[in-house]
Amino acid sequence: MKNIIIDTHTTGTRVCVVENGNLIDFAIEKTNAEKLVGNIYKGKVVNVLKGMQAVFVDIGLEKNGFLYGGDICVDGKMISHNGTNAPAKLPLKVGDIIMCQVLKDQFDSKGPRLTMNISLPSRVLVMEPFVDYIAISRKIDNEDERLKLENFVRSHRPDNSGYIVRTEAETCGEEEILTNIQELSERWQKIKKDYITCPKCSLLYSEGNLVIRAVRDFMRGDIDKIIVNDMGICNMLESEFSYLFGKKKDIFEVYTGADTLTNHFNLNPQIDKLLKREVVLSNGAYLVIDKTEALTVIDVNTGKYVGDKNLEETVFITNKIAAVEIARQIRLRNLGGIIIVDFIDMNNLEHRGEVLEILEQELKKDRLKCTLVGMTDLGLVQITRKKMRSRLMDNLLQICPYCGGDAYVHSVEHVIMRIRDYLYEIFKDDTIQAVKLTVNPIIYSNMFSLNLFEKELATVWANLRIYLIPDPLCHMEKFSCERVRSSVIELPDNAKLLY
Repeated sequence: MKNIIIDTHTTGTRVCVVENGNLIDFAIEKTNAEKLVGNIYKGKVVNVLKGMQAVFVDIGLEKNGFLYGGDICVDGKMISHNGTNAPAKLPLKVGDIIMCQVLKDQFDSKGPRLTMNISLPSRVLVMEPFVDYIAISRKIDNEDERLKLENFVRSHRPDNSGYIVRTEAETCGEEEILTNIQELSERWQKIKKDYITCPKCSLLYSEGNLVIRAVRDFMRGDIDKIIVNDMGICNMLESEFSYLFGKKKDIFEVYTGADTLTNHFNLNPQIDKLLKREVVLSNGAYLVIDKTEALTVIDVNTGKYVGDKNLEETVFITNKIAAVEIARQIRLRNLGGIIIVDFIDMNNLEHRGEVLEILEQELKKDRLKCTLVGMTDLGLVQITRKKMRSRLMDNLLQICPYCGGDAYVHSVEHVIMRIRDYLYEIFKDDTIQAVKLTVNPIIYSNMFSLNLFEKELATVWANLRIYLIPDPLCHMEKFSCERVRSSVIELPDNAKLLY
């Protein structure tokens, strides 16, 4: 049983692809988040960097878009199915008005990446109006079927536009392909017309929300149900994907229960695990997933699994299980860019080859392009995955307001030493007779047990009073100090004099 579950709320939308109760694909989108990927703009060139073979384009957003030289398409003949190289001389200058499309979301300080090679996706086809080739999904491996689809699309395409035939075209009828060609052609004609009349630095075409994209991208012939929690969403999907409704009358279902959809299908525990650094495998081994600025590192560890025969067999079994889970985690967490996997070292070359074969087959299940590079002598495997939208953790997590994203807090000893340095500055004022320090309870107890101020209290602070007040609401790294210049002092009941 394989379903697409769409849980909508005022704060955002969550889409889960579930097979026999297991989460196999996941996407989330915040309601107030800018939806950029796939959008087409009428932009204005504001900077040309010849040394970087790049152009910056104002598309009406806070950050200018980045257009690499190889993505500049002035003449459709420049583009082939092998892509383009950056021209020796950039054919754009400051002030030029261009039509461009967002390839990648804006990340951190970088603006969105743009292309002038426009593409318009549908469920079974992707139209590329500036090229004249027909490409077939690599996942369609039947040569006769590939040739049949190529000839059919080529004979019915308008104006020699380019098309990419998606995997789903293999199982749909010719009528649906023709419908998609017509819809894409009409969409493109409207975009060209709007480009002439709309103001510069403005949006021409929006890719649509997650609900539409999810059904378009996740819908396959093996999907049994599309379950939503809103009748309006259901009606919209039935209208947008009428051919699906015609094929299978009961494919759309509205959930009306009192619980949330993700709770009803027991998906929340699986979603929460996607935010964990460690992923426990079925045999007791585990993965550690860490993100750096440039890449993601996945480390494989045997953990509690000790095997039955010998070390090589134990490692081999662990790596095989890890290969399957790694591909799944890459999909679910939407990891992109460079991914380095550190498998446990294997001496047997056949074992290495089998682990790589398993990983490669599992990566083929991904709807985004993944490239697998061979294994080094150290057991390292490099994977590249197309980076388009934000990672899952960027949508569900935020930078810690305490550590600023360092993922650590100061040690107890370090905090106490900071307090010590602060007190030295305070007691330079001869009028101060005492201080009231409010600290976290952990710091409070350690300041007594560690005796780190023993030397100062016996010498330079011998005639001074330091009162400690524990406060559970005080962050471990923080403290506050009240200076007392009188011999009379008011103290709370939990205050204690530091000796």
